[in-house]
Formats: sequence, C-alpha cells, structure tokens
Amino acid sequence: MRKQIENRDDITLLVATFYDKIRADKEIGFFFSETITNWEEHLEKLTDFWETNLFASKKYQGNPIIAHNAVDKKFDQQITSAIFGIWLNLWFATLDELFEGENVDILKRRARKMGTFLFMNIFESRRKA
Repeated sequence: MRKQIENRDDITLLVATFYDKIRADKEIGFFFSETITNWEEHLEKLTDFWETNLFASKKYQGNPIIAHNAVDKKFDQQITSAIFGIWLNLWFATLDELFEGENVDILKRRARKMGTFLFMNIFESRRKA
C-alpha cells in the first residue's frame, strides 16, 4: 500500500523522483538539462512550489509564467502542447508510483490546469512578440 502525501518530505520525494524521470526522458529532458544550472536549487524551488500549492505554506517565490516563456524563447518556440502532455504523464506516473489518496488527485488536477494555463500563456507571449 502506498502512502498519503502528508508533508514537505513527501513533496521532496515526489519532486526529486519526478525530475529524475524528466531528466532521463529523451523527448523533453534536454529542455531541462540545457536550462537548469543548479539542480539542487531548482528542486528546492519546485518543492516550495508544490508544497505551497498543496498545503498553502506560502514558501514559493517565483513566477512560473515568466520562467516558462523564457524557456520557450530560448528554444525557438519548440514547446508544444505535446511537451506539456509528456510532462503531465510523467507527473501522473510518479504520483501513482509513490502515493495514493486525495492529495494525489488534487495534485493531478492542479498540474493539468497549470500545464494548460502555462501553455496558453506561452502561446499568447508568442503572438505579442
């Protein structure tokens, strides 16, 4: 039986395991490996993001819209909805591998909404450029 997501330690495990999968993925891993220079810092920031998102801890400081638009620009607008689909499938697989329960469902819904929102912002940013 898998455990519930209950605290920051669980989020830390989720984020680390997820980004191991991302980094190994032949279709989208390069976006991350060619952008992120300090993985320890990045994982900490994303742990803050998901902890804030799930537990309202208010630890995250950053702007995912600006960050994702910059990555899209860096890679000459190569980010597609399919890229977000791969990201989302890896997120779901990691959640299902490690955890169960209501918080898993919450994080799946929020990731789906976030992916759509970020991609739509990337699309809008391209139109303005």
